[in-house]
Amino acid sequence: MTSPDPAQLDLGLDTFGDVTRDASGERVSDAQTIRNVVDEAALADEVGLAFFGVGEHHRPEFAISSPEIVLAAAATRTTNIHLGTAVTVLSSDDPVRVYERFSTLDAVSRGRAEVILGRGSFIESFPLFGYDLRDYEALFDEKLDLFSQLLTEKPVTWQGSMRAALTDADVFPKTENGLKAWVGVGGTPESVVRAARYGYGLMLAIIGGPAARFRPFVDLYHRSLDSFGRDRLPIGIHSPGHIAETDQQAWDEAYEGFESMNNTIGRERGWPPYSRMRFQHDVGPEGALYVGAPETVARKIADTVRTLGSTRFDMKFSTGTLSHEKMMRSIELYGTRVQPLVRDMLA
Repeated sequence: MTSPDPAQLDLGLDTFGDVTRDASGERVSDAQTIRNVVDEAALADEVGLAFFGVGEHHRPEFAISSPEIVLAAAATRTTNIHLGTAVTVLSSDDPVRVYERFSTLDAVSRGRAEVILGRGSFIESFPLFGYDLRDYEALFDEKLDLFSQLLTEKPVTWQGSMRAALTDADVFPKTENGLKAWVGVGGTPESVVRAARYGYGLMLAIIGGPAARFRPFVDLYHRSLDSFGRDRLPIGIHSPGHIAETDQQAWDEAYEGFESMNNTIGRERGWPPYSRMRFQHDVGPEGALYVGAPETVARKIADTVRTLGSTRFDMKFSTGTLSHEKMMRSIELYGTRVQPLVRDMLA
């Protein structure tokens, strides 16, 4: 299997704006959490990372429900880093408004905007905005079709069953060089084929198990691109992680946040209680957590990139109650220590 060119590999970061606790154990306000995220984006740019993604959620554990506004604030504090979502829940949004917001972000950031579109692994946005969960698949498929046409930045004539038709509709503002777009995939073959059919980059959300189990999806994506007559498109990976000076320090710092988030969501979804034993498995070679010292995390990223042939790896650096200060140190180590190590390992 051919290794990706290390010069072409981009390392990025993702956050859902997890509401954290401060040094005294007090819950940080939603407002302060959002301000902290902007500071985190500024540091990510300073240490030379390629991408900073902000997720969209509508529940108490996460402060960010309007990613584009947060990203626009980050654009004023950064120079080179690309800014996007992780992910935009297109199913419960309007494709025209999504395009308009991101083309505006692209202007503010001088061409650094990206959009990662997904169906959403959380369902709160559907009843909140008046959508029926029974239409979960149909909503995304239809709206992705419309969004794909909007990306051409030409007048659109379109008709579907989930939204009012458009006739020769022109949408503004136009971008200067087009808008980079991905589809986020959690592990269904249909989603992989859909991304290829519409010509989107593939962003694999690997949050459980070894990365190697996603290799069949990469192969399917390549076959699908060929069948649709498309050139090869980028493949990215999104996985959780945390970095500290030593493995033990990183594990000790990260565990409480992972336990808190897993147990909160697990109570809703019927998962068993999270344990330290489960955590230690997840940070090992067969798990999806990139938690440890810079050398440990770099080695795991390099192995994953080789296995899947990806050209970008985005680490979700915020998890549950992990403090802003520890996340800032993790970002610093990711950019200054992990990034050069990964490039050396791939070379």
